[in-house]
Amino acid sequence: MSLLAKEDNDFSALAEPYRRELLAHCYRMAGSLHDAEDLVQETLLRAWKSYDRFEGKSSLRTWLHRIATNTCLSALEGRQRRPLPTGLGAPSSDPTGELEQRGEVPWLEPLPDWVDDESDPSVIAGHRESVRLAFVAALQHLSPRQRAVLLLRDVLQWKSAEVAEAIGTTTVAVNSLLQRARAQLDAVRPSADDRLEEPESSETQDLLGRYIAAFESYDIDRLVELFTAEAIWEMPPFTGWYQGAHNIVTLIHQQCPAELPGDMRMIPLTANGQPAAAMYMRQGEVHVPFQLHVLDVQGGRVSHVVAFLDDSLFPKFGLPSAL
Repeated sequence: MSLLAKEDNDFSALAEPYRRELLAHCYRMAGSLHDAEDLVQETLLRAWKSYDRFEGKSSLRTWLHRIATNTCLSALEGRQRRPLPTGLGAPSSDPTGELEQRGEVPWLEPLPDWVDDESDPSVIAGHRESVRLAFVAALQHLSPRQRAVLLLRDVLQWKSAEVAEAIGTTTVAVNSLLQRARAQLDAVRPSADDRLEEPESSETQDLLGRYIAAFESYDIDRLVELFTAEAIWEMPPFTGWYQGAHNIVTLIHQQCPAELPGDMRMIPLTANGQPAAAMYMRQGEVHVPFQLHVLDVQGGRVSHVVAFLDDSLFPKFGLPSAL
C-alpha cells in the first residue's frame, strides 16, 4: 500500500504499528503513562488531519515522531517536572518517622513493558534502557526542549539537522542543547557500570519469586537478605525515601497495613524493562489494588524499589480490579 494513499483507513492501518513506540516516546518526554496516552491520541489526530500534506520525503515513522515531539513540547510548556521522592533533594528519611504525603505533586509514573517476540535482542535491550525508571527520572531534570533534543539524537538516532527541522531551530542550537542536556544527565543518571539484570533471566525471576513470597507469607525480615546493603526504597506520593536493607525492613514493619500471612498477594510482571510486581491488600473477603513495585536488580539482589501507591495504574497494566 502506498504511503501517499489518502484514505482514512489507509492512514489508520499505516499509523497503528507505530502506536507503541510513540507511546514510549511520549512517556519519556512526559514521565506519565496517563499523559503519554493522551499525547499519542493528540499526535495521531494531528497526523490524520494533516495526512493529505504528507509528501513522503521522510518515512512515516519519522513524520509521526516529529508530530509527537511537538505535541509533547506544547503540552509540557509551563508544567512541573515529574520527580520521584529521591529527586526532591532531601536526605534519606527515618523509617520510624511519620510519613508525609503530597498528592498535589505530579509524580513520575511507571510504564507497562512490551517486547515483540520477533524483536532483535539489541533492539529489546535498547528499548528497555531508554524507558528504565532511573533514566526517565533523570530526564525530568532537563527542560522539555532539552529532553526532546536528547531523545531524538541519542535514542532515535536522528541527525542534528533532522532534529533542528523537527523542532524549528538551527543545527547550532540543537548541538548546544544536546551538550547541556548530556552534561546535566551525566550528573544525575546511573553510571555505565550500573547495568540492570534482564527481567526474564532465571536468576531475576527466582529473586522476584522470593521477594513476592516474603511479602505474601508476611516474613518481612527475610527481605534483608534480598536487598543490597545500600538499597533504596521510595513510594510516591509519600515524599520520604529510605536507604539500607534494615531501614527498609523497619519501614515496612512500621507502616505496612498487613498483619498476617495472606494479607498481601502479588502478581509478577514487568515495567520499564524491569522486574515488577502488583501488590493487593486484603480488604474483607477480597484483595484490592495497593501498590505497584518496580525493582532494580543488580548482582542477584534488589538495589532499588519504587512502590507506586496509585491504583489507577492497575488497569493500565491489564491487572484485575480485585483478587
